[in-house]
Amino acid sequence: MPEHTCFTLDAEPANPEFVASFLRVAGDECAFIDTNTARSAPILLAALEKRGLPRRAVRYVIVTHAHLDHAGGAGALMQACPDAVLLAHPRAARHLIDPTRLVASAARVYGAARFAALYGSITPIPAERVRALDDETEVALGSAKLQFLHTRGHAKHHFVVHDPALDAIFTGDAFGLHYPALQRAGTFAIASTSPTDFEPDEARKSIGRIVARGAGTAYVTHFGAVRDLLGAAAQLTLSIDEAEGLLDEATRSAAPVRDLEAVLRDRIRGAFQEQARRVGLALGPGDWDRLALDVDLNAQGIAFVADQRRSAESTDVRPS
Repeated sequence: MPEHTCFTLDAEPANPEFVASFLRVAGDECAFIDTNTARSAPILLAALEKRGLPRRAVRYVIVTHAHLDHAGGAGALMQACPDAVLLAHPRAARHLIDPTRLVASAARVYGAARFAALYGSITPIPAERVRALDDETEVALGSAKLQFLHTRGHAKHHFVVHDPALDAIFTGDAFGLHYPALQRAGTFAIASTSPTDFEPDEARKSIGRIVARGAGTAYVTHFGAVRDLLGAAAQLTLSIDEAEGLLDEATRSAAPVRDLEAVLRDRIRGAFQEQARRVGLALGPGDWDRLALDVDLNAQGIAFVADQRRSAESTDVRPS
């Protein structure tokens, strides 16, 4: 095995090429980057065994942000890897130590039954095994130096991991969604505006910051290695611009949140359809099945932020 390598692990085989975890190996040490849910922990541990790596070789479990398709399995994985330290954004770290509010928030978004089906149980992580990283912190993994860059826009508690030894950057959701099944006409990248922290200006800044590192490969959690970073960045910027337009319209609307979500789902489907047309991609029924969750989540995220803005504006104009 080369001294520096990365393996893309399909963390949810029942839904292939939807959620990735990355096994980053640097000599005798390794790290997992993003974990999906607790149900994915056996898959990740089997990947270690397949490559002859003991669990004690896992130096870090890294989560790009605290959304549960990225961090829900971190606690289970930490229990299985006794020498690992969890690396997280400061805003994410506290929720992984005590996931009560994180679970409650996600359950409100999805409903209790759907939350249980999607994410299962969330295991707290002892505080002494969690390290919160400031912007531009560097951490050694074997002979590699990983640099952590705070990247808001998708979530306030998001960072990406620049890995010069691999000429790569691990981007979580800050560099969008790139499902392999939708790349058949070329690069097709869409932004994720899922609840609750969509910030268009910050999302564009984060894309610029990722591209500015000059890495040859972006490893995105949804899904895998992306090498056309400039083409993807252009599509993502347009996708964010379109989402911002929908957000502005939704903020001006007087409709209740649930009604907003219904309207936004139709508009987002239309935006995805138009983007596919621009790159020469014909979306069939299977493609829409793949995109269905993201249509829902993007609509929910935009509606949530619009409602927050409306509430803030109402407060601002209320007589004292």
